[in-house]
Amino acid sequence: MQDAPTHPLPFVCSKAPARASGGMVVTNHPLGSAAGHEMLAAGGNAVDAAVAALLALTVVEPMMVGIAGGGVSHLRLADGRHKVFDCLSHAGASATPDMFRPLSDNLPEYMETEGRKNLVGPAAVAVPGNLAGWCDMHSQHGSLPLSDVISPAIRLAAGGFKVTQYLNGTIHRHAEDLALDPVIAKLFLPDGSPAAPGHMLVQGDFAESLRMIARDGPAALHGGALGQALIDRLGDEGHVSIEDLRTYRVRERDAILCAYRGFEIAGPPPPASSGVHVAQMLNILEGYDLRAMGFDNPETLHLLAEVIRIGFEDRRAASGDPDFVDIPVEHLISKDYGRACRDRIRDTAQLQHVPPVVESNNTTHVTIADKAGNIVSATHTINGLFGARIMVPGTGIIPNNYMYNFDPHPGKAMSIVPGKRVPTSMAPMIVLRQGKPHFAVGLPGALRIFPSALQAIVNIIDHGMSLQQAVEAPRLWTEGAHVELEPCYEHHADALRAKGHHVEIVRHIGGGMNAIAFSGDGEMTGAACWRADGTVSALGGGLAEAGVSFHI
Repeated sequence: MQDAPTHPLPFVCSKAPARASGGMVVTNHPLGSAAGHEMLAAGGNAVDAAVAALLALTVVEPMMVGIAGGGVSHLRLADGRHKVFDCLSHAGASATPDMFRPLSDNLPEYMETEGRKNLVGPAAVAVPGNLAGWCDMHSQHGSLPLSDVISPAIRLAAGGFKVTQYLNGTIHRHAEDLALDPVIAKLFLPDGSPAAPGHMLVQGDFAESLRMIARDGPAALHGGALGQALIDRLGDEGHVSIEDLRTYRVRERDAILCAYRGFEIAGPPPPASSGVHVAQMLNILEGYDLRAMGFDNPETLHLLAEVIRIGFEDRRAASGDPDFVDIPVEHLISKDYGRACRDRIRDTAQLQHVPPVVESNNTTHVTIADKAGNIVSATHTINGLFGARIMVPGTGIIPNNYMYNFDPHPGKAMSIVPGKRVPTSMAPMIVLRQGKPHFAVGLPGALRIFPSALQAIVNIIDHGMSLQQAVEAPRLWTEGAHVELEPCYEHHADALRAKGHHVEIVRHIGGGMNAIAFSGDGEMTGAACWRADGTVSALGGGLAEAGVSFHI
């Protein structure tokens, strides 16, 4: 990576990186990483490993991701091309701006609706895209049969796995809602209580659904028997039809590229915010000597807070689904605009009113690379924890609750429109140096994702951190109202308050970041942070050379 930090760091890493040259898989669950590793060991590439890992995560992180969800996968192919697969969920054809009844026109209940119908239950479900996107990506760039790629997920669903503390905690958080649906309750609330750590969670119905997908491909959900089962469960309350499923299309988009201190930063374009606003924020920061300022410095934190605030101000002013709105991407990512934005940095902050924005905090991320040079950085979700908190009978499928991200008030920028996708903060980023991959990174965490990815990039490029330090480092976040600090930054809270910030100390900002770094000799380093069950699986060694055999 870069030179070592010149200033002491206020934290100690709790996990260790791994290194190898044969391939690298980093996910937010050890069994997800094992599934991806299995594909690499079988001779598959990074795309095979990524799809296998994501499908396995639908089993072992069922609260975070599923085949009936959505997300963004960013590929860097061995030939140097970048491809972004936008498989985000969108509103169904029968969805309308007034389909929900808002409780209030003011905070804090602005996004809440009568009966919580935009959050829990059939009306909260949007047209899913994860399965279509993964299969599309695999059909174009995978090397193993789909049946092989799905096999680890089938095995985990049929044979079961032990519930982790992390999964148990999420069940506890929403046990009351899960109890309202007898199908999902039977799985996650055995004997009426949350499945305890160590409980063997077997998902036989989902295993059968995965076997159907292995046989029929994405059509099993997008127009086939699994899709019909989903529509039947949604019933009259739902706004997704079998035709919506059949006609869903993955959007292939070009990555956004920006230069920063001799590096090239690649991220996804709208409706993802990260490509545009990470570029914008880096352009602002380029005018400051962050390395000289140091990482553990209240002036650095104040600058970051101001730059992130500016990024969010412009995100609110110009973001959305490019199929519905024009977004001035080239202007926002230009160096001239970045220089102009520096005039908006204040010496003393002032508390601002920030319009409400809702986005899923509950997501998963994988970062995967193979020895041929293919890289996948992918962030996917079912939106809220356990999505709509219902399960499709006989299938094990948990639908998303993506409709909660839309403004339930008609006539607003983010009001519901059929086919519309809302902006996402997902930030599957890949950083290049002299045209070659330097590191790839991403994380879950809704509105806290792209500012956290920004900080990881700055940690490495400006502060000289190792990859492990960069993903585990304390984070700061703001939209322009209060400023959140993780505990390792708490000693700067008073200094930031003196600069006008309303500071809150929170346990963690965003979720489990994971990353892979690349060296010139072909060795890779994988790192996962303490904020999730993140696990690195490194593939070293390999097959014997031709002509070598056992002989005594």
